[in-house]
Amino acid sequence: MTWENTSKSQKKDYEQAWTAIQKFCAYQERCHQEVRNRLYDYGLKRDEVEELIFRLIENNFLNEERFAIAYAGGKFRVKRWGRNKILTELKRRKISDYCIRKGMSEIDDEQYVNTLKEIVEQKARTYKAANQYILNKKIATYCYNRGYESELIWDILRARMNE
Repeated sequence: MTWENTSKSQKKDYEQAWTAIQKFCAYQERCHQEVRNRLYDYGLKRDEVEELIFRLIENNFLNEERFAIAYAGGKFRVKRWGRNKILTELKRRKISDYCIRKGMSEIDDEQYVNTLKEIVEQKARTYKAANQYILNKKIATYCYNRGYESELIWDILRARMNE
């Protein structure tokens, strides 16, 4: 058995790769880099990869603007991520600035603040702390790690303390 057969990638010819990558893109929205990596895993050459990506775009299987909108909206609504974390992940996937702006525009400001308030209240009920300042620090750290802006976090925590 050769090394090529033991790797997680599986060699595919061009037509097999076309069929497989169509299914891959039809299952959920994908970014160009994710598809490109998958095609290279199939053992295709650079020219073949770029041609298949062009065909996918042409046949509307691949659309980075649509991906950015679905990704940003989904990560916010389902996973309750903050804008910073979503932005970082979109940049990591090499999404264009235009598509990132389109995706981030899917997040409603009022809903964003309300979600953060819900997270703060939920964590305030679950965390134990010796005093309010330590509790606020724990909550702020949690929210910051989820991608929320520190200024907004502290505004909500200050408002909560004044109630």
